[in-house]
Amino acid sequence: MTIFEVLNFNRELLERLRRIGVRLEDIAYIDLFVDFNNMVGAGDKVSYAVAVLADKYGVSERKVYSLIKRFQSSALPICPAKNDCNPRAV
Repeated sequence: MTIFEVLNFNRELLERLRRIGVRLEDIAYIDLFVDFNNMVGAGDKVSYAVAVLADKYGVSERKVYSLIKRFQSSALPICPAKNDCNPRAV
């Protein structure tokens, strides 16, 4: 199967994920976020968990904090058309 065939087959799902703010590169950090939740759930301090995970996954602490913030945020609403709504409008 070619990359085009995969994209074409999954077009609707990929478009929905893009519209709610999911980044393709986030897939690489799912295990990091699971480990973070396990560590904090076990009683470790956030700053300690971030330092350990940054070392374990070979990323900066700033990157870990950024990933945590993004993964904990709510997904943006899905708009039927590209310019049909503005989720950040007041």
